[in-house]
Amino acid sequence: MEDSNRSSSPSIHDISDPARRTLLRGGLSGVVAGLLAPLGGAAALSGCATLGSGGPQIGFRSVPATSTDGVFVPEGYTATPAFAWGEPVGVPGNMPAWRPDASNSAAEQAVQIGMHHDGMHYFPLDGSRRGLLVVNHEYTDDGLLHTDGMATWNAEKVAKSIAAHGVSVIEIEDRGGQWQVVRPSRFARRITAATPMTISGPAAGHPMMRTAADPEGRRVLGTLNNCAHGFTPWGTYLTCEENFVFYFNGTEQPDAHQRRWGLRKNGRGYRWHEHE
Repeated sequence: MEDSNRSSSPSIHDISDPARRTLLRGGLSGVVAGLLAPLGGAAALSGCATLGSGGPQIGFRSVPATSTDGVFVPEGYTATPAFAWGEPVGVPGNMPAWRPDASNSAAEQAVQIGMHHDGMHYFPLDGSRRGLLVVNHEYTDDGLLHTDGMATWNAEKVAKSIAAHGVSVIEIEDRGGQWQVVRPSRFARRITAATPMTISGPAAGHPMMRTAADPEGRRVLGTLNNCAHGFTPWGTYLTCEENFVFYFNGTEQPDAHQRRWGLRKNGRGYRWHEHE
C-alpha cells in the first residue's frame, strides 16, 4: 500500500501489529470482567459472548465457505434485494427504467440509484414500516456502466460516471414483510459528483477552500468516493469521502499537498480529466 503521508506519526501498519492486538484482547477481557464483577463475577461472564473461542454459539448454522459469486444466508433465512443500481430513485415525473445493455444516458443516471452502495442509514417516517434510506455510492465499474465499457472514452461517459457517484435518498416501505422502494416519492433525491453544494460551518470561506471557479470558497460541485457515513442526533446524514485523489490529474511537479495526497499525473484509474 502506498504511504504518501510524510508525517512522523506511526502508520496504521505500525499500530496494527499482531502482538499488540493480542495484548489489547487480553486487556479488554480483564476490563469486561472488572465491570461485571458486581453482577456476579465469573458467573456473569459465562452468559456473555467473549473474545475467546469458548463462547456460546450464535444460534444458526454457519454458511459454508465458497468462492461462488452469490449471496448466501443460513438455513431458514432469506435475502431479497430491495433495490439495485440503475433503478429510478422515484423522482416524480422523471423515473427512467434501467436498461440492461447499459445504454442509459448520463442525465438518466443522475435520477437513478448510483453504483456500488456503501454506508447507509434509515430515517423513519412511520417507525419500522416506512422511511427514508440514504445510501452512499462509492465508485463506478465503468466496464459495466457503459455499453462498450472503456473501449472508447468520451465526455458523455465521463458525465455518466460522475452521475453514478454520490448519494441516493429513496423512500422505502415494508409491504407484506418485504421492503420495497416507493415510486414516485416527494422525498426521492440524487446527489451526484456534480451537484452544487454550499459550504457552511468553519470551512466556509477558508483560504484553502477558495478556487478560481469560486474565489469566495463557499460553493463546490458534488461529492464522490462516498464510503463511510454517520448521522446526527438532529436527523441529518453525514457522508464521508474516501480516496478522492484517484479522480484528479496531477502535474509533473506536484506541490507539498499533492505529494501528501499521492496525486499523480494522468490519474490512477479514472479518466475524468480527459473530458471534464
